[in-house]
Amino acid sequence: MTVAFAPADITPRQARVLDTMLAAQARLIAGFEGVEADAAAETAPSAGGQPRRFGDHGWLRPAGGGGRARVIEDGLVFERGGVNVSAVVGERVPPTLAAQHPGTEGQPWFATGVSLVLHPRNPHVPAFHANFRYFEVGETEADAGAEPVAWWFGGGADLTPAYPVAEDVRAFHGALAAWCARHPQADYPAWKAACDAYFTVRHRGEMRGVGGVFFDELTPPCVSAHSAETPGVAPLRGATHRDTDRSFDADLACIEDGIATLLPAYLPLVERHRRDPYGERERRWQALRRGRYVEFNLVYDRGTLFGLQTGGHIEAILMSMPPVAGWAFDHQPEPGGPEAAALAFYQPRDWEQGGADAVVDPGITSRRTA
Repeated sequence: MTVAFAPADITPRQARVLDTMLAAQARLIAGFEGVEADAAAETAPSAGGQPRRFGDHGWLRPAGGGGRARVIEDGLVFERGGVNVSAVVGERVPPTLAAQHPGTEGQPWFATGVSLVLHPRNPHVPAFHANFRYFEVGETEADAGAEPVAWWFGGGADLTPAYPVAEDVRAFHGALAAWCARHPQADYPAWKAACDAYFTVRHRGEMRGVGGVFFDELTPPCVSAHSAETPGVAPLRGATHRDTDRSFDADLACIEDGIATLLPAYLPLVERHRRDPYGERERRWQALRRGRYVEFNLVYDRGTLFGLQTGGHIEAILMSMPPVAGWAFDHQPEPGGPEAAALAFYQPRDWEQGGADAVVDPGITSRRTA
């Protein structure tokens, strides 16, 4: 596939991953636009409906590569959202990654991925975020079959409801757990715990939402063994032995299956709640929860920092921001109300066991402010 923003001299492996991300973008947008079309048909059936569609914005990065941002705003279902693909290169590994991988400093790199964020209009429909990415370190030739110095996949998916429903959260986590069960390198319990920890708004002592899965550095240990043989390059963390049963193809298949899981995991929740009644009270609470979302993305999110440090497209980087967010000084939900009940969901729970009891980190609760 010819891609206008693809970096020059892209290798066959890099092109293969980029094609996977572009195909995912098209498939995801088709699913979300289908929801908008259904809503438009219900709203104005006599006129056939006028659904909002995702706009298309390509961008180029002066240092190499670029991306394609597909964004929807003011939709009937999705107040704001986007599904973005990028493929970028650089001469030196960005500081945030170099700090995590000592020895990669000064190495050239390649990165590609697909990311999505959806902020629904109805406060009863959960917000949704997912991304899948690929990173490569080291010089490679476009027409050669040489392994890069290091490579890995990362990503995940998480749900952020303003009004959580236990049945919805169990179904969402169940879909992710089923995906992980199909691939021996995937570890749902570990990835779920990593998601809970990563998406914690630490200064609030609560999670951004109800979690999902989050993983990084998915790569066969043999790749890290290769890295260890390269002077000046440290092996990836956690890789201590050579796994001859794992390969790039197996890990890419795991990623492709994860992407294929997104629509079946999320769209049933949209369909279940997009017609739920709501008023100003629910919109105010939604705005407050969106404020927590903004705080996390601007203070802690590594993807935002990576985009800013590598000169990415600022509109695509900040596409994740909700269209409206709010803050209120020392806000306390009404005792016994649905908003107060929602707060209990923003602590880690074992959803495979039904999620009846929160498994709370004492360090989180001691810092928590409503």
